[in-house]
Amino acid sequence: MSTNHALPFDPIARAQHHWTEHGWDAAADGMAAVTSIMRAHQIMISKVEDALKPHGLTFSRYEVLMLLSFTKRGEMPMSKASARLQVHPTSITNAVDRLERAGLVHRVAHPDDRRTTLIRITEDGREKATVATKQLNSEVFGNIGLPTQKARQLVEILTEYRYLAGDFTEPPSER
Repeated sequence: MSTNHALPFDPIARAQHHWTEHGWDAAADGMAAVTSIMRAHQIMISKVEDALKPHGLTFSRYEVLMLLSFTKRGEMPMSKASARLQVHPTSITNAVDRLERAGLVHRVAHPDDRRTTLIRITEDGREKATVATKQLNSEVFGNIGLPTQKARQLVEILTEYRYLAGDFTEPPSER
C-alpha cells in the first residue's frame, strides 16, 4: 500500500483511547489487537497481490499451486487441498477452475476412488509457481517491514493464538 495515504496519526491508538474514554477499558486492548491484525492483513495482502498480479495469480491460486508443488507427485484430492489450506471446498473449486483455464493445473480421476477428483499441477504451473515465489520472496517475504527477530516474535505470538483458538492440535512447542 502506498504511503501517500498514510495518516498523520495512528487511528487504532486513537480508537483505543476512545474505547477507554467510553468506559470500555477491559475491551480496549483486545479491540486494538484485533483491529491491528485486520489492518496488518490488509497491508500484507495488498503487497502480496501486487507481487502476484504480473503472474496472473491471486494469493489463493498461488497457495494451491505451491501446495501441489510441494507434494511428491504434484497432485492431491481437492478435498485434501481444501482441508490443508483451511478454506471452504467452494473456494478450492473456484481457484482450481481458474488455474485450469490458465493451463496451470488439471483435474484427473482418482485411480482407486471414483468419487474423488485429483488436482494435478502442470509443468506450466510449476514454472509459474517458481517465478512467482522468486518475486514474492524478493518483494514481500524477504523483508516484511520488521527486523528478523521481531518477525519471529510475531510468528510465535500468532502461532500461540492460532493454537489456542483451535486452528491446529499439535502444541506449538512440539513443532
